[in-house]
Amino acid sequence: MAYAVTWLRGKDEPQTYHDVLSYLSATGRSESEQEFFVEQMRRHPQIQWIPDPNLSEQTWKTGLYVHRPTIPNVRNKTQLLAYLQKKTDASGVSVKDLKDGWPDCEPSITELEREHKVLVIRAKKDGAARMVWLDDPSLFHEVEADLVKAWSRVELPALDVIAQKLIQAGQKPASEDPRVKAEKMPKVEKKKKRAARKGGKSTNTHMEHLLKDYSYMKR
Repeated sequence: MAYAVTWLRGKDEPQTYHDVLSYLSATGRSESEQEFFVEQMRRHPQIQWIPDPNLSEQTWKTGLYVHRPTIPNVRNKTQLLAYLQKKTDASGVSVKDLKDGWPDCEPSITELEREHKVLVIRAKKDGAARMVWLDDPSLFHEVEADLVKAWSRVELPALDVIAQKLIQAGQKPASEDPRVKAEKMPKVEKKKKRAARKGGKSTNTHMEHLLKDYSYMKR
């Protein structure tokens, strides 16, 4: 089944059941085995079965099969931008999910990134795209090179100096580790308080003589 999914992923046109079985070299199997495989293929979440519209009754041999990608109908830059624009939340789109239906999407993503139409998070190791968000080119403004150089020449104080100045100003540094602060605090042992007995009406008055203090009778 995994080979069938991979093969259908690379096909632009729908395929018949016989095409799939021929690729898998399974046409020599018994008819019952072929029918069982086709039924499982129709239930697979990554395979879509298209019934024959010209037939009123379908059999296991009818219809066509196509790959059902994780993100459907996104195979070019225009479709990707349209899909991102329709999103109703701020979540990004996984490039891995895009590749399920659009294997060679990375060059197009790079082009859209250069045009400031998408924001891309890339892996540090190889620079491969990992996540994509919609961007707005009208919000991009080129910064003059002299300003970039001047900005990079500004030296920042050390982190411990910044933390000390924040503490002096009555602010709590975000870099402060709460576990370190807890270790510096002296541990105070808490004494357990005895719970006071609640007063109430005694119901075992017939046993009061057993609870009296008879220690004065000891020799």
